[in-house]
Amino acid sequence: MALKVALVGGPMYDRLYDALTDVEIVAHADHPTLNRTVAEMLARGERIDVLSTHSKYAPSQARWLRPFEGFDVAALAPGAVDLCTFRGDLLSIPRCVDVRVLWSAAGAVSTWEELAGSTLNFGFPGRESGLFGTFFEIVVASGGRLFDEDARPVMASDEAVRAVEILCEIAHRAPRDLPQWHYDQVDEALLDGRVDAAAAWPGGYGRIRASSRDLEPYPYVGGVSYAGVHSWAIPTTCGDVDGALELVRYLASGSAGRIDASGGNVPANEIAFAGVEPRDGVDERRLEITRETIANAMITYPPLERFPEVEDAGWQAINAALRGEMTPEQAVRATQTAAESALR
Repeated sequence: MALKVALVGGPMYDRLYDALTDVEIVAHADHPTLNRTVAEMLARGERIDVLSTHSKYAPSQARWLRPFEGFDVAALAPGAVDLCTFRGDLLSIPRCVDVRVLWSAAGAVSTWEELAGSTLNFGFPGRESGLFGTFFEIVVASGGRLFDEDARPVMASDEAVRAVEILCEIAHRAPRDLPQWHYDQVDEALLDGRVDAAAAWPGGYGRIRASSRDLEPYPYVGGVSYAGVHSWAIPTTCGDVDGALELVRYLASGSAGRIDASGGNVPANEIAFAGVEPRDGVDERRLEITRETIANAMITYPPLERFPEVEDAGWQAINAALRGEMTPEQAVRATQTAAESALR
């Protein structure tokens, strides 16, 4: 019987799936949509054998996931394995590491304040996790934080208000439909020339390279990139644990990692990533910036079981500010209130 798999979808991730055999795809969507679909399926007890998840989302799915015991992770980046571990359990097996690189046809800026005061037409996700993540980056780059050392929300700050103000100022110069953009729409706007510059995940490089637009890579604005690890999990509703483990071993292998790397992704399999050779000078700079960002500029959220509720409330409030329905102060206050309620 074919394994039932639920997969994150999009140009950055789909390349690998052509190599999968004897599987039935029961869900295939962007991560927020996939998370909602999977939660509904697992709550009903529906069979899923292997699941695409993410280091920031797996804690919220922990009650439905089988911890990996004795799984060989020697070939995988230790930092990625750590991010996939929650309360001592390895909940998922790393697939690839995500950090952002700035791509621009009109030069670069170093800080968010510089960007806000410039004429550069910058695109960013106007909704979902990408918007909240960009907010996170701006807050941290300015010296603030969203959570304290005990993972309590501390978002009601001047840095957070200014972060929403900056997002509104940048969005004012961008195409009017930016509040509707998810990651793929940002990539499309960058490639078709609707914006001068935007950040892209490593997996977006394949489309950038194939495009006719002259784009150059730069270190990301603000000096930090919100980051995380795409990963594979086995739910408790799995109907073939041995088959699922065999599939995950393949998905964590150098062979699968090389397929992901061929589209620009940074595979967690260290041998696969070490074997990536730059295709030209632009690719060499991209890889150098990516490796430097992974080594020194990654920022991640604390592992929280109810993080999706915080993220959803946050992006919706900030999106309302982008559309002029809330002030930045109101958006930050709403986000803090929702976070306090979710994490109480």
